[in-house]
Amino acid sequence: MFLIDMFNKKTVMPTAENALPGRAEPIPTAATHFISGLPLKGPLPEGMKAVYLGMGCFWGAERLLWQTPGVYLTAAGYQGGITPNPTYQETVTGLTGHTEVVKVVYDPAKISLEALLKIFFEAHDPTQGMRQGNDIGTTYRSAIYVEDEDDMTLAVKVRDRFQEALVQAGRNSRITTEIAHAGPFYYAEDYHQQYLAKNPNGYCGLRGTGVSCPISPAA
Repeated sequence: MFLIDMFNKKTVMPTAENALPGRAEPIPTAATHFISGLPLKGPLPEGMKAVYLGMGCFWGAERLLWQTPGVYLTAAGYQGGITPNPTYQETVTGLTGHTEVVKVVYDPAKISLEALLKIFFEAHDPTQGMRQGNDIGTTYRSAIYVEDEDDMTLAVKVRDRFQEALVQAGRNSRITTEIAHAGPFYYAEDYHQQYLAKNPNGYCGLRGTGVSCPISPAA
């Protein structure tokens, strides 16, 4: 019974009344990107855009995205929840409401948001609800957080196209990806930043569906 209760707590979003209180100040993190040496918190060159992508454990997701041409900077963090400035140990309880995401800063002159979302949908299984493979809980849910209305419209359009592709491939599961305007992004701890560059044999939970996500030819 205790194990069932713990599982349920991790897979149900908390409310403002039962969420952990967090803290007023950001938790410590790295100053620079482990690979590029760029300042993790900016400043950013003019013209850069950002999107925040949750694909389960952020270790493998961040590696995939920092390796993508056109991506300027990545950072691991927590988003979409209630608790201010959460720690990793707090998020995995399910009592902060946050999911693990990668902040993706990209150059729209080199890669489009639509192309990034194609990578996003193909690299994980967005139909699993509050989990990704063996990683279970709200902190592993699929999510896209955007910074403007145009990006929101595009994210919904790409999701719907991928849903159609899944159905055509014989997969009837519905996409559960949360798509919302970006709220506060909280940088994860130093050791989580670019984790698989520091630990090349570390865990990567990325598993796609094998279904291609259609996008417009110009993307």
